[in-house]
Amino acid sequence: MKAMILAAGRGERLRPLTDSLPKPMLPVAGKPLLEHHIERLVASGITDIVINTCWLAEKIEAYFADAGARLGASIQWSRELEALETGGGIAKALPLLGNEPFLLINGDVWTDFPLQPLIIEGLPDHLDAWLVLVNNPVQHSQGDFSLLDGHVGYDSGERFTFSGISLLRPALFAARAPGDSPWFPLRDVLRPAILKHRVGGAVYTGSWCDVGTVERYEQLQLSVEQGQTGQ
Repeated sequence: MKAMILAAGRGERLRPLTDSLPKPMLPVAGKPLLEHHIERLVASGITDIVINTCWLAEKIEAYFADAGARLGASIQWSRELEALETGGGIAKALPLLGNEPFLLINGDVWTDFPLQPLIIEGLPDHLDAWLVLVNNPVQHSQGDFSLLDGHVGYDSGERFTFSGISLLRPALFAARAPGDSPWFPLRDVLRPAILKHRVGGAVYTGSWCDVGTVERYEQLQLSVEQGQTGQ
């Protein structure tokens, strides 16, 4: 199985930190967020990794130029002239990802979610995607999806937030026509599959943080220093 890490975002809400440093390169516990993800993927058995870049792409690519020798990872870069949003970035990178299901991770989250069981189990034939959901954080109290009998949906009742970790089948993107905009969010291709009951998921209650603002980044650093969260 291959993995893709989304690392192209500008990180507007993290300015001024991201004026000169790409968001996934923000240090936590002495190393960039992105490096933590790569290390965890390699430790879980995935060494073929695709990373999309845009903002300050050269800084990310230069830092990981020796990733093979230093981290044991084989990295392919999918550079975007303009950030294509989550769905567009994945679609552009599909030629590097192949035809089999792949693991997707947002580069700006911090979590101790155990990747290896997910990788070993893989994506069942009756599903096009499998999402890791979390309890709604304060900044996203309305959540994204419902979860009923292991299927992700839009039902009324309790909602959960998408963690940024998922297994995806490349065929999800096949319905997009050549003339469609290259800029689109992942939810645009997830929605038809969800309505067909082809998206599964589960709720993870361990450590998870969306490092989306300066305040949340500072709180994460403090929590890690105090040993309140880990990977």
